[in-house]
Amino acid sequence: MTEVPRREHGWPRAAALFLVAMAFPATRATLLVAVPYLLMVSGLPVRRASAYLIGAILAAAVVTGAREGMWWAERGWAVLVAGWFVALTLRRPETGFLPRALGSVAGAAAVAVVAVAMRDGGWGALDWQVGERVRGYFAGGLEAMRLLQERGALSPALVTAMYGVAEGQIEVFPATAALATLAALGVAWWLYVRMAHGDDQGLRPLREFRFNDQLVWLFVGGVALMLVGGEGLKRAGTNAIVFMGALYALRGAAVVSFFGGGQSLLGALLLFLGLVFMAPLMVVGALVIGLGDTWLDLRARARAMTA
Repeated sequence: MTEVPRREHGWPRAAALFLVAMAFPATRATLLVAVPYLLMVSGLPVRRASAYLIGAILAAAVVTGAREGMWWAERGWAVLVAGWFVALTLRRPETGFLPRALGSVAGAAAVAVVAVAMRDGGWGALDWQVGERVRGYFAGGLEAMRLLQERGALSPALVTAMYGVAEGQIEVFPATAALATLAALGVAWWLYVRMAHGDDQGLRPLREFRFNDQLVWLFVGGVALMLVGGEGLKRAGTNAIVFMGALYALRGAAVVSFFGGGQSLLGALLLFLGLVFMAPLMVVGALVIGLGDTWLDLRARARAMTA
């Protein structure tokens, strides 16, 4: 008698993606989830009324907040991405989530670059606004750490290191914004499929994560710009490396998860401990595995051998 494989719960994947979206201070995770979800409910089929109730709750995240600084810019970005995603879903509903999400971010980025470039001083203003938000985020974290200290003072080396991290975040905010948007789109898509259709499997398991192999040239192009470009080109190259490097590290983690038989409580605990004590080594290792999988396709080879 053939054993039917047990379906994994989908909500842990959405929860993990939401934590990823929240990890970047240059963006608002709730907004990046709320706007795409509202456009999905408005433009795609809905079979359950509960989807509209969740939409009404999330709408509060869109309209609240002081209308200054990045209020309009971040909502405009979220609308661009959501519009592209709904359009691609209607055009090619059979395509998987990740190709549509990557296409949506690419399309929205192209429109945003043109819109900002056409505005006099647009790039400088956007850089300044992002810098103010990121520095304020890190300053709040340092203040919280100071209050937890009994002596009420932090090490100058720690303060310098934290502000160095903040400046690095500002330098690569286009890449981190794109990564946060991808993660938030995943949350919004899972929520839409769950609420509108009652299906918990809107997102595939980590071990099946992969993307078009041709995207490796974006990573290669980023390395080339880093080596030979001027200041602006080097920044573009750095952002390309950060964005694709994160995707390839996740692809490497997917390969490891595939050969490890999926996720388990012990595996999650070991992963957490590894990230705490050996994060750089684990990320570099996952990146190498992910890049190698572009040419070797390790999972396909393993399936062919077991077949």
